[in-house]
Amino acid sequence: MSTASTATPPAPGTTSDTVTEDYTSDLPTRRNTLLGMAAALVGGAVLTLAAWFVLRLTSWPAFNTSNMTYALSTAVTIVTLVAVGGLCLAWLLDEQGAARRREAGGDPTIRRPRWRVILTYLVAYLSPAALVISTTAIPLSATRLYLDGVHIDQGFRTQFLTRMATTWANQDMNYIDLPTYYPLGWFWMGGRLAELLGIPGWEVYQPWALVSLAGVACLLVPVWQRLTGSLPVAVGVALVTTCIMLVMAPEEPYGAIAAMGAPAATVIAGRALRGRWFAIIGATVFLGVSASLYTLYTGVVALSVVAIGTVFAILYYRTIRPVVRLAVVGFGSLAIAAVVWGPYVWLTLTGHPSDGSAAPNYLPVDGAQLPVPFLSLSVVGILCLLGLIWLVVRASDYDARSMGIGLIGFYLWSIASMVATLAGTTLLGFRVDTLIVLQMATAGVLAIAELRLLGLDALYPEQLSARARRSVTILMVLILCGAGLVYAQQIPVQNQRAIDRAYSDTDGYGERADRFAADAGRYYPRIDEEIRSHGHDPLDTIVLTDEINFMSYHPYFGFQAFTSHYANPLGEFTARNEAIEGWAVDSWESTPEEFLADLDGTPWRGPDVFILRGTVDGPVGDATDAGWKSHLAEDIYPNNPNVRYRGIFFNPEVFAEDLWHITQIGPFVVASRVKDGV
Repeated sequence: MSTASTATPPAPGTTSDTVTEDYTSDLPTRRNTLLGMAAALVGGAVLTLAAWFVLRLTSWPAFNTSNMTYALSTAVTIVTLVAVGGLCLAWLLDEQGAARRREAGGDPTIRRPRWRVILTYLVAYLSPAALVISTTAIPLSATRLYLDGVHIDQGFRTQFLTRMATTWANQDMNYIDLPTYYPLGWFWMGGRLAELLGIPGWEVYQPWALVSLAGVACLLVPVWQRLTGSLPVAVGVALVTTCIMLVMAPEEPYGAIAAMGAPAATVIAGRALRGRWFAIIGATVFLGVSASLYTLYTGVVALSVVAIGTVFAILYYRTIRPVVRLAVVGFGSLAIAAVVWGPYVWLTLTGHPSDGSAAPNYLPVDGAQLPVPFLSLSVVGILCLLGLIWLVVRASDYDARSMGIGLIGFYLWSIASMVATLAGTTLLGFRVDTLIVLQMATAGVLAIAELRLLGLDALYPEQLSARARRSVTILMVLILCGAGLVYAQQIPVQNQRAIDRAYSDTDGYGERADRFAADAGRYYPRIDEEIRSHGHDPLDTIVLTDEINFMSYHPYFGFQAFTSHYANPLGEFTARNEAIEGWAVDSWESTPEEFLADLDGTPWRGPDVFILRGTVDGPVGDATDAGWKSHLAEDIYPNNPNVRYRGIFFNPEVFAEDLWHITQIGPFVVASRVKDGV
């Protein structure tokens, strides 16, 4: 970033004699950038996976019953920040020494022992992964589940990963014979890790979330090193980004991955639209991969890229060249995204029945407020305030301008989401809060870096000796490391509720990690065995149930998704609800044969198995008289909560013994269709 360098022209508003250090002394070549990105991504992923394996061998107490893992978490965080802070401080002091020699007319070469160069790069490139391990992996070490367990949205995500662990195909998480509506990139790769490790899809959620978050967090270091030309600044941005992500969006790792790259994407987009082909490739790949992971953030960043291109075309270049480059980025990224989105788009365009997506129909209180993190009295609040000031003061710099336009685009999306409520939907603006904070905080790191280089020297050029500049650098690094520690050590506390759920929810083996009594989920393994015993293969069996978590752990297909918000529009959620309710109502007047014919008389393949609440052959007057119970989910947006469940009852008599195998397992009645020979 051309903010303060003797290797590039001085930044607007500065003069060459105010620059005493080389801001871009660590600028890697394009080749080294690509090698560094590959090394950081793989290194961070391998380090985190190795740590996960080691943590699995421990028998530490649950996080929600003991502070032991919290203490260990803080200790590893301290070691990480001290190591990276100390090495980066030495790195900066080396640069100051070279600047002093240059001023004195001596040799300006930066001299460093080779062992320290290697160690600094190793620690800098892997420190974000170490932070993920210390703040998230260690607190989760005694449970198989990830943050939030299988509560609400996490149940659907776990179901998707369980599905992808059984297939390489583009397959919907719930409905049979449909391509996915939600981007499968992260889930598909997680499925491959499950196959590699030989564990179920639901169990790979935790390691895959940790590995992917850590790998991408490490990837930010070489990316920002290329953008800023400074290794210490790059690692500062990466660590700040990682900390904020682990507080604001850790439960949705595939979205967090896209969010972490958003600030860099706005800078890269600005450079791409100014004609740098390396940046054009980078912007294209980012948007294409992001669209394969998380649609919302891709749309927000893409809007910002369009805004950047428009501003550059109209106000600065007065030519359509930025628009042409924008088209290249757009079509290129769409081609990458088509690998994931192609099958769904094809069915939609060729007339497959569709309900339309209810995913945006959610409006929490955060979505009704405009985020102003720069007014928060916190470490991140101060960083965001510095970032806002820097974006305004440095608006004449191309990169700062691109980040500023991107920030405006993020805010406009948030406001548009509020206005969209008039149309009966939203743009899920509350999730854009993460992008806004990341953008400002990143700018804040760049502001601090520039302040150290230019600020004090510009104000007091004669009074600050070399020794004083050295002391200022040491003091700033100590303050920043201390502030980082204050924030980072609170990450497990900030995620306390999500961690507690990971320990208190019943996992796929019917156990709770905190060793308390499990809920009804402990019967799921027995239900799975019962269904399989009658010849029903999970990969070719459709289940009708309101037990949300059963298919999070077992890869059966569902006749109906659990809510319309996570339902594939091609699955026709509303029409299926009507069919299910019709079956329940008609079951009280139908014969077993007629009921079975009703199940097979819909446009969709009917259920092979029912998992209902009730009692088989119960005494007169019990719940059996009312029928066996299930629930239908209804979208009641704009209410919050936005889902209402309504009970329906099936007549037990239509499940005749010659047509169905009926078994009582705990509070559940499991009815499996009789198959020939089974």
